[in-house]
Amino acid sequence: MPSALDRETLDLTIAAIRDFAREQFPAELLLELDAKDEFPVAKVRAMCGGELGVQLLFIPEAYGGMGGGAFDVYRVCETLAAIDVGVATGVLATFLGSDPIHFGGTEEQKVRWLGAIAERGLLMAYAATEPEAGSDLGALRTTATPIVEDDRVVAYRLDGNKQWISNGGYADLYSVLAAAPGGPSWFVVEAGTPGLSHGRPEEKHGIRASNTAEVILDGVVVPADQLVGGVEGQGLVQAQMVFGYTRLMVAAFGLGAGWAALDRALPYSTTRIQAGGPLSEKQGYTHKLIVPHAVRLETARAYIEETAARIDRGDGNLNTEGAIAKYLASEAGVAAADAAIQALGGYGYTREYMVEKIRRDVRITTIYEGTSEIMEMTIARDRWQLHLKTRGEQYANEAAAAAALARSQPGVGAEWAALALAALGVFYERCRVARLTRHQHLLFRLGELTATVEGAAALVRRAARAATGGLDAKADLRLSPAALALAARIAARDAALRIATEGCRWLLAASEESAPALAAALRLDAALAAQAGLLTDLDHLADHLYGRAGA
Repeated sequence: MPSALDRETLDLTIAAIRDFAREQFPAELLLELDAKDEFPVAKVRAMCGGELGVQLLFIPEAYGGMGGGAFDVYRVCETLAAIDVGVATGVLATFLGSDPIHFGGTEEQKVRWLGAIAERGLLMAYAATEPEAGSDLGALRTTATPIVEDDRVVAYRLDGNKQWISNGGYADLYSVLAAAPGGPSWFVVEAGTPGLSHGRPEEKHGIRASNTAEVILDGVVVPADQLVGGVEGQGLVQAQMVFGYTRLMVAAFGLGAGWAALDRALPYSTTRIQAGGPLSEKQGYTHKLIVPHAVRLETARAYIEETAARIDRGDGNLNTEGAIAKYLASEAGVAAADAAIQALGGYGYTREYMVEKIRRDVRITTIYEGTSEIMEMTIARDRWQLHLKTRGEQYANEAAAAAALARSQPGVGAEWAALALAALGVFYERCRVARLTRHQHLLFRLGELTATVEGAAALVRRAARAATGGLDAKADLRLSPAALALAARIAARDAALRIATEGCRWLLAASEESAPALAAALRLDAALAAQAGLLTDLDHLADHLYGRAGA
């Protein structure tokens, strides 16, 4: 998937989205849509049609689109989520719905349906999830029964129920995953096909401006040429091909919503006076409710941008990297929104100030496209296999690279990233020797800690690139190189301390090793020593975030 947009085109696209939002989605309307649990279908169609044309971003040029890459889509998804995650979900559903066609369809199918999306702005739905299966796409009960004439399959009959389907009540086209005789397969079903219906919209905790509904298939007959790819049994392979890409979109939602919440807390704290001064000048406020969350969000951004750039280079599906990006960004977005409520106090708890809505909305990013727990397990299993395959060299090599970066470019926390990466490798090896991966809980903690360490290392690398003018031309420039260096040092310190302390904790919980031996192996002493200067870095990053003189 080549990245076709240059910086100017991407900037113009983002500016057009923001202009559209200011005109069509004022805060009052967003609050009203939330209160009424109402999907603004006309406005979403305008976004995905000729008026704005967001859909063109993910359609290849050959089929009438702009051919944007993963980096472009991440920037646009972050922009959409900063406006409203519910509205963004309505747009994302078409992204997702078209993916089986994009990555698995025949040329004729791509021309037919991708071309129609580009030209007419059709809305799509990605109908995979089922009531009893959740995220387990292999546990399908929806069936696709071949209809045979003259020894030839001419059509399929689809029967089953899909649940939690975004755009499920409004889509023009549905990508439906069903169990055919040859295995799970995708089918494209057009709205209005007899037997296709939907239930009433789900009453949701958040993203109430999106439509989520049950999709019912009762004897839905589709011609054989609507089997995606024309071959049965390719459905799960086709789904796996895009997980790295689609999870990156959800990660961008968490990033956009998290910053939208902090962007409301930051100005509030400059005008809210307590004990003789604004909250923005008090460490107890900034160092708990603002700075750590900015660091977590920018850690997620660093990982998102690295992964998006790799996808655009053709480095593969990067499903695990997509899982890490989603895990980091969605958890950071939820934490930032929660902190924003606390930061605004009683105002934050009211609807008018929007942050409580953002908190309800962003919570979905830890659930759809795979829950945080599924992400932890995905990360742990993949990196466990990588540890075995490389005989423990993977993280040793990454630690050596970080140590080399520390020597060539001091001041971005690379030495602490090296410490964290080396300790993570030790953690995996201790698990191997003691056969600890039989404990499911330990696997979850492996996934969590792996994401933390790899994320911090990514932020260190991003800070190093920023310092030398080496960021991607389309990279987000919210933080200056100096602020990024501070954030990277904070994140790297945290990663080193977390892998040392949590690693000791869970290895002790599951094995018979001694605490002193584990502490030495995981370099707890060095991780603690790395905390020197942390408070000063927190102070200076707060100065940057608030634009104070001298920052």
